[in-house]
Amino acid sequence: MSYDTIKNAMTRALELALLGPAHGVNPQVGAVILDSQGKIIAEGWHKGAGTPHAEVDALSKLESVPQGSTAVVTLEPCNHTGRTGPCSQALIAAGISTVIFASDDPGQHSGGGANALRSAMVEVIPGVMLEEAEEQSRVWLTANRRLGPFVTLKWATSIDGRAAADDRTSKWISGPESRADAHRRRSEADAILVGTGTVIADDPELTARKPDGSLYEHQPLRVVVGERGLDPTYRVFNKDAQTIQMRTHSLHGVLEALWQEGIKHVFVEGGPTLASDFARLGLVDEYIIYQAPMLLGGSRLAIGDVGVSNIADAKHIEFAEARMLGNDVFIRARGNRKTGN
Repeated sequence: MSYDTIKNAMTRALELALLGPAHGVNPQVGAVILDSQGKIIAEGWHKGAGTPHAEVDALSKLESVPQGSTAVVTLEPCNHTGRTGPCSQALIAAGISTVIFASDDPGQHSGGGANALRSAMVEVIPGVMLEEAEEQSRVWLTANRRLGPFVTLKWATSIDGRAAADDRTSKWISGPESRADAHRRRSEADAILVGTGTVIADDPELTARKPDGSLYEHQPLRVVVGERGLDPTYRVFNKDAQTIQMRTHSLHGVLEALWQEGIKHVFVEGGPTLASDFARLGLVDEYIIYQAPMLLGGSRLAIGDVGVSNIADAKHIEFAEARMLGNDVFIRARGNRKTGN
């Protein structure tokens, strides 16, 4: 089978993976089954916790698996029994001859599928389109390799880096396209995190809303960090989503506690104090920035002291994506996350 055939199949599997939910403890995984001639004869993807995994979903589309068939999967087939059975054993039982996958499964319990397949005399080819798969699944893979949540820090600013005018007004710095993008990203996260200062100053709802104002089906857990007492009438405590307040200033402790509750992706949308703390402590995996074509001047910066006293101490990040989004500039950058939480 040619590499172009394998690459095309993996490209399709990556497309299928994106049909599954980005939130939750399970990864987005896609799978295709090829016959001995390299033709796709079945497709599948994981549709969420408790549903068949991508490989099993693809196999279910076939009455029988032709001899010499190949499974192409975006993630190493799992090798454990949870709410569903091990995919490695399902592929073996179906008579699959070759399994091709991109990323290794980092799970302590779910990993090891490749070895199980090899033990059953199934040919295994790992690492196909690894770079593309790692980028697409960066949130789940990073969280499970670290055993701690992936942290996205988001802000919207004027072109001169201000998050608000000096009178504290900040509504609609970014355009409608940027706001829609930010809400979609909220809906894909497991938790959205702010400090008590943001709740008091802005009274945000922190829900994930579609452009028409309706709520996305999935709403992230709203997490408020800080020791100040908050009136229950603040909108963050409405019934549109679950909210918890964590009365601490230990961001390491917050992330550890959220991980223990099954949170793999934290979307930080607090003000400059919280944003600066996350950046200063090296806790940011990814920055999402919307930069609007306006000048505000003044003192309301999007981020403050991050522990840099001179240029040699600068915290270097890596641009991953930059493009126009309406009239704004959208920037996605890889952070300088330290080992551990």
